Amino acid sequence: MALANAQPHESRLYYEFSHLYDLLFRHVFYPRIATVIRSLAIETGARVLELGVGTGLSLEAYPRHCHVTGIDLAPDMLERAQDKVNRNGLRHVTLEQGDALNLSFPDDSFDYVMAFHVVSVVPDPRRMMAEARRVCRPGGIVTIINHFRSANPTLARLMHAIDPLTRWLGWTTLHLSDVVDRIALHVERQWKTGQRSLFTIVVARNAKAVPAARRVRMGARAEVVAPASD
Repeated sequence: MALANAQPHESRLYYEFSHLYDLLFRHVFYPRIATVIRSLAIETGARVLELGVGTGLSLEAYPRHCHVTGIDLAPDMLERAQDKVNRNGLRHVTLEQGDALNLSFPDDSFDYVMAFHVVSVVPDPRRMMAEARRVCRPGGIVTIINHFRSANPTLARLMHAIDPLTRWLGWTTLHLSDVVDRIALHVERQWKTGQRSLFTIVVARNAKAVPAARRVRMGARAEVVAPASD
């Protein structure tokens, strides 16, 4: 199978190294992910979707007062994630096999949508982000952690040169503008955790309009609770 046509879970990082994923990446990725999740101050009862949950590396970082749904295409990854859920009693977490490019959830299903180190491994990042915005409610939060092409011309040329190798391994290096449409997503924070960090963190608010039907319902509720005038 040509790698260019491979699904994310068919990349070498997934189908050859899934059993080593936690060992390889826990100390590299988890501290950053946990810091970002804590910074969001996720409120009680919030509905959270994590795209490409993998082995569930992030799951212990979520507060237990929210409801987390994690999806991934790779059965081996989900099996390891479910082991974590069972072992740690993470009753607020539900795992499902699913495609981030074709989410099965209705519009506006979640308050938060997370994409940690996943946009580089899906075949169509723009479609994934469109799906993320669709299932995230208006005004909800979309959070991305990923490496992107450097603004430094020398580093950018280097990343371009090694792109065939990274594609062979199962990911590509994107421009941030390939992923974040700043009209559809209002970026509230964008930062790196260190000067030498390869990874950019983006926290953005979903800018899609409130559906007309919901505006009508909201207006009706406001009329009900409004105090009567003299």
